[in-house]
Amino acid sequence: MPATIAYETLAFLNKLADNNNKEWFAENKPTYEIALENMVSVVADVIALMQSHDQLEAKSAKRSLYRIYNDVRFHKNKPPYNPRFAFGFQRATKYLRGGYYVHIQPGNSFLGLGFFNPNPEDLKTIRTDISINFEDWNAILNEPVFKQTFGTIQGDAVATAPKGFAKDHPAIDLLRHKSFIFRKNFSDAEVTRNEFAAEVSYSFQTARPFLDYMSELLTTDANGLPLY
Repeated sequence: MPATIAYETLAFLNKLADNNNKEWFAENKPTYEIALENMVSVVADVIALMQSHDQLEAKSAKRSLYRIYNDVRFHKNKPPYNPRFAFGFQRATKYLRGGYYVHIQPGNSFLGLGFFNPNPEDLKTIRTDISINFEDWNAILNEPVFKQTFGTIQGDAVATAPKGFAKDHPAIDLLRHKSFIFRKNFSDAEVTRNEFAAEVSYSFQTARPFLDYMSELLTTDANGLPLY
């Protein structure tokens, strides 16, 4: 049987959101530990499923989870805990670019993937490729299953045209983007289904053409030769 996110895990997060203080957390630490182990089991299942269609950096399920503790050293008014469970993976080797993120929070659960604020050199490479090969980009982004799963690109964009690109370029909407990320939302009911781990893996798999295209773009030169 696949591991599933327990209703009690979401209930713990709800209670933590209402009682975000060290005293309450200390009293309820055993409940947190149970919820954490529940999530570790789910993450392990997701990793196993995803390794069948992608290469991930070798991390344990527990190490793939983000800390629930907030860093409050420089934020005196910041609550001590982040009332969510989240985990993420990077694709393995320097030739496979892009990452995956899963956020579990009552009323705000989602998957995310892509490229958040790429460095200036990578962003210039991406925009140059869009300006030349925008038809290839449109074919990937409008592939029916991928588009149905993740919709359109999310993230910050410049208001007009980036420097060096014409305002009337046929791909100006793509060229404006500064990040290239995608998001898929889940309800609480969907998160607690037996099929959730498989749905996470399948959703990410639909994005492989985009991630593989970006990987080749960012790891080869204009002649298609490896940069490394």
